[in-house]
Parts: sequence; C-alpha cells; structure tokens
Amino acid sequence: MNITVINGTEKHGVTFRLKEMFLNDFREHANITEYYLPKDCPHFCNGCVNCVIKGENTCKDAEYIEKIEKSLLEADLIVMTSPAYVFHATGAMKVLLDHFAYRWLPHRPAPEMFGKRAAIITQCLGAGAKSAAKDIKHSLSWWGISKIGIFTGALMGDIAWERLSQKKRAKLTRKVKKLSQKFAQIDYTKPAYANLITKIKFFACRLMQRTLHKNDPEYLDGKYWAEQGWLGKTRPWK
Repeated sequence: MNITVINGTEKHGVTFRLKEMFLNDFREHANITEYYLPKDCPHFCNGCVNCVIKGENTCKDAEYIEKIEKSLLEADLIVMTSPAYVFHATGAMKVLLDHFAYRWLPHRPAPEMFGKRAAIITQCLGAGAKSAAKDIKHSLSWWGISKIGIFTGALMGDIAWERLSQKKRAKLTRKVKKLSQKFAQIDYTKPAYANLITKIKFFACRLMQRTLHKNDPEYLDGKYWAEQGWLGKTRPWK
C-alpha cells in the first residue's frame, strides 16, 4: 500500500513523534512518502485563482503542487499532521490547503479522493488541537474524502516530549496507537464508502455545474464535470 504524509512543520517535536508512532504499524508493508512544510511548498497562494479559472497547471507554484498531488492521488492512506498554532493548523499547512482550492467539490474534485482514507494528527501545549484538526478536516472533506480519523493531544504546559511525565506519555501513546491499529486493520484493496454528507455536497455542486455548463460549455469546471460523466448518471464513488 502507499501512504502519503504531509507534515505541517519541519520540526521533529511532539507531533513528529506521534506521527512516527502512528506509522509503526505500516512500515513493514507500506511505501511511505513524506512531505515537510514549508520546505516542499514554500510559497504562499496569492489568490490569483488561475488554478480554478485557467487550470491548475497555470499556478505559479505548479512544480510543487503537481508533485504533492500526484502522491496524494496514488496514496491508499493520507496522513496530515500539524501542531496547533494559536488554535489553528500551521500557516504552512494552510498555504498548502489554499493551493488545492481547485480540487474542492464546487470546482474539479479528483474522483480518486472519494474512495480514500485519511488520518489527522494534531497536538498543542494547551487548547487548540481540535480546532487545528478541524482546519485540515474541512479541506479533506471538501476534496471528497469521507473516512477521516483524528488524533488530538493536549500537553497542558509541557514543552517537549522528554519533559512529559511517564503517565502522560503512556496516555498519548495508547491513544495514537489505537487510531493506528484502527487504520491498519482496513482492507485497502476496497475503496472507502462515501458518506451521506459527501453525497449531499456532491449533488448540490452537481446542480450548480449543470447550470454553469449549460450557460457556457467551455467553462472549465462545468466542462470537467461533463467529461467525468457526473452531469449524467456516473458517480465518483462507484
């Protein structure tokens, strides 16, 4: 199986250690590809919307985004990690997610995403891990992913793994291993099911794209939906 990991920071701190624990159950039988932000996506999205209107290949950062997207589309499991910075995912993670605006359901979602599974790992020194995970989950769900597992950890004042009490380390370890084992038991030869919320989003966007395509057959998003067969009876989860 293939696993793609997006690390929201280059630091090898607590989030990194938790991610390494999560991956332990997969190392012997998985090809794991990792990206570290901001190194592997170093530039801000400047809001030009060329990716949406003219095509993703026109993005000024296409050389970075195309490489990461190829890895995401080939992955059986996507792992996204980020410490919480002021109640949110890292700025570098937000930069990457902004670059994938064109893959949101209202635009040109990749059909492969509807059958994928993802895990999110976040932690913080106090409160905010859940909010950071929500940032990432928001984008993943709008890419079409339904099966998303989440680990959140609060260290409550400890600033390094080495300074955590043995009890706290054990608690975090058990929690992340529980999520890891849950994903390790999945049969990845079968795609994940698209849930009802994903299908509702899809059909709402389909109505919009039918109108857009009717009014302008050359409009990029509507043309894409038509080519996929989604304006007819074809569905990305079948």
